[in-house]
Amino acid sequence: MIYWIQKCVKDFKNGTRRLISTAPACNKNEAEVTDLPNDITAISLVPPLRTARLDGRKPQQIDLQPDTEQRTSIAHMLGLEGLRKFRFTARLAPLGRKDWELTGMLGATVVQTCAVTLEPVTTRIDEPVTRRFLADLPEPQGLEIEMPEDDSVEPLGAEIDISAIAIEALALALPAFPRSDSAQKSAELSLESRPPGSAPIEDEKIKPFAKLAGLKAKLESGEQSEE
Repeated sequence: MIYWIQKCVKDFKNGTRRLISTAPACNKNEAEVTDLPNDITAISLVPPLRTARLDGRKPQQIDLQPDTEQRTSIAHMLGLEGLRKFRFTARLAPLGRKDWELTGMLGATVVQTCAVTLEPVTTRIDEPVTRRFLADLPEPQGLEIEMPEDDSVEPLGAEIDISAIAIEALALALPAFPRSDSAQKSAELSLESRPPGSAPIEDEKIKPFAKLAGLKAKLESGEQSEE
């Protein structure tokens, strides 16, 4: 997906194309999405891999563990309160004669601001990552760029930016609406709250359709008895 983001951002800034799609939804229950930062490639944890120098018969092992300063830079880029842990392990292996496939795992511990109480919220992230770099993948044409259905596929260029892949994976895995424990409890209490001194609401009173169904059954039985 890195290629598509770079392509969209670059062309959008140049005024030659219109950005149609952004990152996929981070929360299955929410319609909102998390936008990726425009400078996703600004932080280099390791030099990009030159594809011309890759051994087509030997997989390459990757293990990124940013230091404190690098984690601070990543947290600032992604708008986090903190990034306590960050590790990206992967395997870059040949895929056919000309293509490459990267499979790995991202592990991180992030600190975000609660969307309700503004308290710090710590979240553990363990996310599998897959990218396929295809030599014969055509570049998009036209005035509009749409994200492909398979966002793990990218055209194979002169370099493979492992740092950008790892940071992008983290950006996409972040909770869109982090909530603290107190915010969750407050939401639950608001649903169960009732005026002081009032009696608990009985189940039958909150199921009007059940009563209507019973009334309909009685009417139908009465009509049948009259016949």
